[in-house]
Amino acid sequence: MDDPALSSDPTDRRAYLRSLFLDRQDAGRRLADRLQAFRGPDVVVLGVPCGGVPVAFEIAVQLRLPLDTIVVNKLRVPYRPDLSFGAIGEDDTRIIDEVVVRSSLLTSQELTDTESHERASLRRRSERFRRHGAQAKLGGRTALVIDDGVTTGITARTACRAAYRRGAVRVVLAVPVAPHRIVRSLAYHADKVVCLETPANPRPLDESYLRFDPVTDTEVDWLLGAHGPTPSVPRRIRLAESGNESG
Repeated sequence: MDDPALSSDPTDRRAYLRSLFLDRQDAGRRLADRLQAFRGPDVVVLGVPCGGVPVAFEIAVQLRLPLDTIVVNKLRVPYRPDLSFGAIGEDDTRIIDEVVVRSSLLTSQELTDTESHERASLRRRSERFRRHGAQAKLGGRTALVIDDGVTTGITARTACRAAYRRGAVRVVLAVPVAPHRIVRSLAYHADKVVCLETPANPRPLDESYLRFDPVTDTEVDWLLGAHGPTPSVPRRIRLAESGNESG
């Protein structure tokens, strides 16, 4: 299979060698190989929108499991959008990093306004993604919580907590890459953590992928619709894999 990473351009070759994964699809297929033990009628795959859903889609297809989302919104410091002081998830899940709140000198009004804005956004996104079917029932089941990587761990912790609150009896957090020290801390927030790459020196998440394009809500909609209500390989995907895809 031709791939731009294998071209004669030395810049492309260096990027290929530095990257841990070609793209989110590659990461999802490799994670699926590590999650073979979790096939079964009592398992649901939950992708964290937006970037975690393409990874989760590949896992759901390979393991023939139901696919759903578990929506999490970060709470960002108003004047530092690159810095999060917490996160909220479905079922009123909420985790606040008090250290960041204090060091950022956030006021009570700023906390309230930011959380209100993000809760409204989370509600809209949850309703949008559920147009493809009812929220998966997690009561008595195992939830595979999937994201495309972890940096600080706040999103992963919130997603795992939300899965428990939805009734999951077992939560498995599975991600392609996360810093070693963060993986160790996440072991306290899930029954099991599966991570393919755990670099000792953290680096920006996009540097772990050769292709790391932004994932939109529209793409998440497509993936949820393509997977459909039954855990089987969509016809479009089967044709693409065989090289016989038609328009």
